[in-house]
Amino acid sequence: MNLDDLLKQTSGWLKGTGSHSEIIFSSRIRLARNLEKIIFSNLASKAQLMQTLSIVEPALKSLESIKKDGLFLKMEDVSEVNSQLLIERHLISKELISEKNGRAVAISSDETVSIMVNEEDHLRLQVLKPGFSLEDCWKAAEKIDSALEKKLNFAFSAKLGYLTACPTNTGTGMRASVMLHLPALVLTKQINRVIQAIVKLGLTVRGLFGEGTEAAGNFFQISNQVSLGRSEMEIIDNIKRIINQVFEYEQNARQTLSTKNKSKLEDQVWRSYGILKNARIITSSEAIELLSNVRLGFDLGLLKGANQETINELFILTQPAHLQKLEEKTLTANKRDIKRAELIRQKMN
Repeated sequence: MNLDDLLKQTSGWLKGTGSHSEIIFSSRIRLARNLEKIIFSNLASKAQLMQTLSIVEPALKSLESIKKDGLFLKMEDVSEVNSQLLIERHLISKELISEKNGRAVAISSDETVSIMVNEEDHLRLQVLKPGFSLEDCWKAAEKIDSALEKKLNFAFSAKLGYLTACPTNTGTGMRASVMLHLPALVLTKQINRVIQAIVKLGLTVRGLFGEGTEAAGNFFQISNQVSLGRSEMEIIDNIKRIINQVFEYEQNARQTLSTKNKSKLEDQVWRSYGILKNARIITSSEAIELLSNVRLGFDLGLLKGANQETINELFILTQPAHLQKLEEKTLTANKRDIKRAELIRQKMN
């Protein structure tokens, strides 16, 4: 497998399968780990980053999910467009490419597992799966974490737990998050009240591409803020309880739209569908908003003929780096808008 092969497949977490997949896009477990007696990545020199990389590389390459058709990429060998491609596919963070020397990523063949080396922490292990599947993500992450602990000595305190660069990650080192598609709560103007309630309960809300991004396409990523003082299952159980409430609110809002504002809802869905199937030029932000409306239409049975996987995939394929990789050349913003419209027409038809 090589990096270009990613364009030929649908990421495992975009399959549109799993529990509650009509509202819950994906689930993720991320673990932060650091090596014992080695300075944290955010304070390390280039030589120290290279030392950490040389220690963890053999351990990562030996993992079952990586050695079988997976990828191990040193970021200094990855072009700017390929780096952006990995960000758009939710496999790395922007921080990993802010300075590429001594940094790397290991990726499973189905893209459900990725492990960043020398981002904020020495290791950032991520398991990403479709639907409401936090427990499955945790089981997979725990298995990989245990395999790594047999080969690496992690910084651990009997009092504090796993030691991390950011104090909010100390303890379990775990961040559990769920990506939800909440267009009905947005349309019924309930979303701000729901977000305020979530934040008061100790969770954080981000956009489609994580920290520092807005909720484009009515996607909201909800995760725990701290991991100290709670076990992994306590964190998961807490976020599951809150997500179940948000899921119910969105269901009720969809029912309200379908009964009290059906004509207006149908008009918005079909207008969006018509534009996507016929537009010759379309921006990234417009595409995401229209795809959000169409996804809602398919979920409510207002539209037929395409599956959830196709719509989910378009949210990623229509991003700038993907379009340029498909064309195999650098594109101006206008050329990207033309290519985006062409790609959507092909997929929608």
